[in-house]
Amino acid sequence: MSGALSVTLLAPCDGWVAALAEVPDPVFAERMMGDGLAIDPLDGVLHAPCDGEILVLHRACHAVTLRAGNGAEILLHIGLDTVALAGDGFTAHVREGQLVTAGDALISFDLDRVAHAAKSLMTPMVVTNGDDFTLECRPLDRRVAKGDALLVVHARPRPASIGEQESPSELRRALVVPMAHGLHARPAARIAALAKTFAADIALWAGDRRANAKSPVALMGLGLGRGAAATLIAGGSDAEQAIDALCRLIETGIGESTATEQADSQPPPASTTERGVLTGVTAVPGLALGFAVHLRPAEIIPVRSGQGVELERAKLGAALAAVATRLKTAQSSDSAAAILAAHLGFLEDPELLAAAQSVIAAGDSAGFAWRHAVAMQSDVLRGLDDPRLRERVNDLTDIEQQVQRALCGALAERLPALPEDAILLADDLLPSHLLGLDPGRLSGIATCRGGPTSHVAILAASMNIPTLVACGDALLAIAEGDRLLLDADAGRLSVDPAAPELDRACREITGRRDRAARARRMAQELCRTRDGERIEIAANLGAVTDAEAAVAAGAEGCGLLRTEFLFLDRQQPPDEAEQTETYRAIARSLAGRPLIIRTLDIGGDKPASYLAIPPEENPALGLRGIRVSLWRPDLLTVQLRAILKGVPAAQCRIMLPMVANLAELRSVRQMLDRLRHELGVTDKIALGVMVETPAAAITADLLAAEADFLSIGTNDLTQYCLAMDRGNSALAASIDAWHPAVLRLIAITVQGALRHGRWTGLCGGLASDPAAAALLIGLGVRELSVSIGRIAEIKAAVGCLTLERCRALATRALAAGSAAEIRAMAAEAGEN
Repeated sequence: MSGALSVTLLAPCDGWVAALAEVPDPVFAERMMGDGLAIDPLDGVLHAPCDGEILVLHRACHAVTLRAGNGAEILLHIGLDTVALAGDGFTAHVREGQLVTAGDALISFDLDRVAHAAKSLMTPMVVTNGDDFTLECRPLDRRVAKGDALLVVHARPRPASIGEQESPSELRRALVVPMAHGLHARPAARIAALAKTFAADIALWAGDRRANAKSPVALMGLGLGRGAAATLIAGGSDAEQAIDALCRLIETGIGESTATEQADSQPPPASTTERGVLTGVTAVPGLALGFAVHLRPAEIIPVRSGQGVELERAKLGAALAAVATRLKTAQSSDSAAAILAAHLGFLEDPELLAAAQSVIAAGDSAGFAWRHAVAMQSDVLRGLDDPRLRERVNDLTDIEQQVQRALCGALAERLPALPEDAILLADDLLPSHLLGLDPGRLSGIATCRGGPTSHVAILAASMNIPTLVACGDALLAIAEGDRLLLDADAGRLSVDPAAPELDRACREITGRRDRAARARRMAQELCRTRDGERIEIAANLGAVTDAEAAVAAGAEGCGLLRTEFLFLDRQQPPDEAEQTETYRAIARSLAGRPLIIRTLDIGGDKPASYLAIPPEENPALGLRGIRVSLWRPDLLTVQLRAILKGVPAAQCRIMLPMVANLAELRSVRQMLDRLRHELGVTDKIALGVMVETPAAAITADLLAAEADFLSIGTNDLTQYCLAMDRGNSALAASIDAWHPAVLRLIAITVQGALRHGRWTGLCGGLASDPAAAALLIGLGVRELSVSIGRIAEIKAAVGCLTLERCRALATRALAAGSAAEIRAMAAEAGEN
């Protein structure tokens, strides 16, 4: 729509008009949604405040957004927390896309019903795209009648360049949130980080809520769960590039799990009347004996009065920079690194900083301002329905405390020295607490609150520390030094367990430790079955730091180097020098062991902002894997040159992802041979194919005639074989690599490779399942590339097998009718 630069907004109903600051909700009071005013209604019909087009009618009919003639987008939100009524008491008189005239009825509502059920009847009317407008308000704190003039919205004129063509002020793209846990801290931080690389103004709009896409906290405040519909909006010189890059990032899951986890349906802890026993929710399974150690960190209470605006702003800037430096330089595991990145996103959040700066401007101290800003955003998250998003309050609290310590000149918190076999008890833990403790002395963790999907739980799992959460306040009554038995498998914490229970636990813990230690000791030996069949156990790597860890864990090589880690989350692809040095460093860390480098597997669920892949209705079936490399041969040429220059020929194996036909293999073989000649590499370089499509499996004999090896990727092979999107949580229980059809494709692949004397490996998720080892070996797989943490366990499992037993299991499995039946067969074979 187009029209005058200024539009007058009329009262949408009879009532008392008030400033937004009086609305008892920080989202509106702090103008996070935009500027405007509020009305305490005296009648039950909401009318259009101006001529316009209905953009969004919330499904609960409690809110509506329309676009005025000058482009201003006006949100009218009836009451607070009224979304919980799910439409009860509301009747819409308009639909999305409808044109309305000032005074037209938009929504009717039962005034008494809403008044009793809602937090407040205050009805905000705000301009959500306020950066492009200025507001001129009429006097507030007065009674108004429907149709009275309330405010004037003036468009900010923008001079056009000579020859400039008229274009929409904003680009929009609808999307659906695919992440199983919705838009929580880690994906929000990644979205914001990518958005900040563009000059465009970018927002994510969901229903009646609009968030600055450069603010991870604002994005989390949308409360978007899996399957939620949203609209990405961008305006500015690079709006098209921004919206393309961000949509690809979001639509493909942002590297997050898109399958429903068991924790989704885990019930709350059951009460118990058993004396001396507390129950909780399992966050990390395991069994631990130890002694109670309470963590009661001191809270820093900042003074309110500041010492001058400029000084306090400088203090806050220095503290934020100090904490950011600490986070960026911290040595961490992959799990910890993702969490630290989310925390870093909070530090760089423009809305948190703006909120703090506004408090400083009022004369308050930097510490008080930062606490106020964090508290405001924490309140928003606490009010959301998604428990995972509520758990992110812990991360905000963590970063708030770290900044407070930096303001006091003590960046690192002083944590207690742990005794041996400590079981840590706390009201709740922050990620920085756990990262600051000695995990070697920590046998277990139990907290009064917290959840199984919190960042503390993720860290504890990465450290393999049995953990219970949500044990209740009774946990704090346990005396320091009490003997504890933490059975996280059963969700129980026993205080001063009886002697028989203690003996059983000691035997079980000893048995588990002995088995794990024996597996670790044997892990450095070459892997063979009990009757001497050689099975190579390699590691899946995704970073330079993984290589040393893999060798230490007993890896006999790298069966899959995911080179995407070099190409993602950046605005330009890595050049030849950077790639060469990276591949060289990994090869050196492997000390001559085989290194299988998968060429760039990008597209689909792994987008890159600098690759302008055309929009695809189904990206999983579009440009991805080898198709992208052949579409952009310049990228593949640079990568192949870097591999040839960085990895010794005897150690080097190159693997092509998502191959579907022989022509793709031949094209890369010709390119590789040409580059070898140019670089003077005389030794042959092994070139293999990753079998991820049914086409590759069925034609494995054709591929093996020209490929040097085959390696099966069961994750994609399963989704393509079963025609089930592995990002669809509704199908999660059915997307099973144990399915008879998938196993038959594995068997066909192995048989096709053997016709030409080629070996077949397997680097998908099924390889890391110890229960599947016998089945895969029986099917003819002779190399398993597994996650680093499973190397010792897989080697130990293989060492107990005989080839005869494995083949017998495979024969039975190929005749079975279901995955459940095959699993039962494998379990039975493992017991014999």
